[in-house]
Amino acid sequence: MAAEDDWATEGVVDETPAFEIPGVELPEVKLFGKWSLQEVNVSDISLVDYIAVKDKNAKYTPHNAQRYQIRRFRKASCHIVERLSNSLMMHGRNNGKKLMSTRIVKHAFEIIHLLSGENPVQVLVNAVINSGPREDSTRIGRAGTVRRQAVDVAPLRRVNQAIYLLCTGARESAFRNIKTIAECLADELINAAKGSSNSYAIKKKDELERVAKSNR
Repeated sequence: MAAEDDWATEGVVDETPAFEIPGVELPEVKLFGKWSLQEVNVSDISLVDYIAVKDKNAKYTPHNAQRYQIRRFRKASCHIVERLSNSLMMHGRNNGKKLMSTRIVKHAFEIIHLLSGENPVQVLVNAVINSGPREDSTRIGRAGTVRRQAVDVAPLRRVNQAIYLLCTGARESAFRNIKTIAECLADELINAAKGSSNSYAIKKKDELERVAKSNR
């Protein structure tokens, strides 16, 4: 009888948390100890699975040592704030300076909260949604005859492009400028979240979509 019970329960995983203490509630995990992630909402239904801000992705500090490159689409589970921080580590002189990029993001979030009064993580999510191009053009042809064809952009590619454009805009506006890169990043995120044409990312997105429209 015992053998039958073992066979019946084989492969069943006990999902009861080992650290749960009766009558004790665990504190909410807030980014940098300040910003709640429970109230952050992803308004674009196509990007819900690719912008990681849910409780299971919550962290006090946007840093972990996972290897997202070893499996396709794995980086979609990386927290959106960490992806922004990683993208700031661009160009040779900034490679590997994760502490510096995290400090820039933290300072930018504090500026966003002072200027807009909103949760800066929500501002970042809105900026990513508004900055990702929905249509792009690709080269099609062979034997010397090449033409451009408009194509739809995959959701993960939209998020990748948006993060790249936001960081590039902040970096270029901070170069040879009295403003710090944290202030420029805050301005870029606020303008992109509003959909303003003052944002570098919004202008580039509109340019990509305009070229794609002409190649339909």
